Amino acid sequence: MPTENDPRFLRSREAILHAARDLLLERGPAAVTHVQVAERAAVGRATVYRHWPRAELLLMEAMATVPMPFFSDPTVPTRDWLRRELTAIARQLDLDDVRAVSTTLAGTALWDTDMDARRAQFAGVLTDRLAAALDGAQTRGEITLAIPSRDAAALAIGPMYYRSTIEHSPTGTNLIEATIEALGTWSTASSPRQ
Repeated sequence: MPTENDPRFLRSREAILHAARDLLLERGPAAVTHVQVAERAAVGRATVYRHWPRAELLLMEAMATVPMPFFSDPTVPTRDWLRRELTAIARQLDLDDVRAVSTTLAGTALWDTDMDARRAQFAGVLTDRLAAALDGAQTRGEITLAIPSRDAAALAIGPMYYRSTIEHSPTGTNLIEATIEALGTWSTASSPRQ
């Protein structure tokens, strides 16, 4: 049986991770299954299971290699951009695989320092990007923030995470709009669409 230092072990692990990343980028999180990854990597399913006994762990590792799309490249008006971004996050959290990865990440980070580092990196990117977008919006007069901009990611994503993982329900537009409203006072030009 190959060990972690065996070149065959390392090659198969790399091929599996590459296949998982490609599937994630091409078809989304639901495509990262043991069967599909094994087929794409041209390895046996048992080999995939040997490296990653649970599909959500493989998906999590594949996701760590893909640039995070959320809250990148903000546009003006910020309110419309934020609505689109929060809706995209909510739709991802509707997917069972993404829900499994997000809860696994949160739970495993409690005792696994590598996973906690990934969690912190993920949270830091979301916090930094959203804070920068909201600081820019406040500078342009689009919003007067009711909370520090660095708290916005927790306020915006928290209710969707709760709805998805605790209630196992989709996040509707009313919750997204309420979240956007809670961030502060938006200028008239940034009012919600009627």
